[in-house]
Amino acid sequence: MRKEKIERIKKEAQLLVENEETLRSLSKKMDLSKSTIHQDLQVHLKTIDPILYEKVQLLFLKHKSLRHLIGGARTKEKYQKNRNRNVFMVE
Repeated sequence: MRKEKIERIKKEAQLLVENEETLRSLSKKMDLSKSTIHQDLQVHLKTIDPILYEKVQLLFLKHKSLRHLIGGARTKEKYQKNRNRNVFMVE
């Protein structure tokens, strides 16, 4: 693997762990696709830096456990905004 790619993968992992970011926000920040970052962190990082890989995996598990709660909250907000918008239109 090229040195530039190894450095990029380490940088991705460090940013993810330090800021507890999601793959989506990290992909925007790094200007890469989510699938590229996911592939880097799930497959390549394991051979490059096993300790950092374990930290990333723990963060992935945390995000996965919160995903349904965050999604439900976003949906609730969406429908409350629509309800409030409709109330103002009637008056």
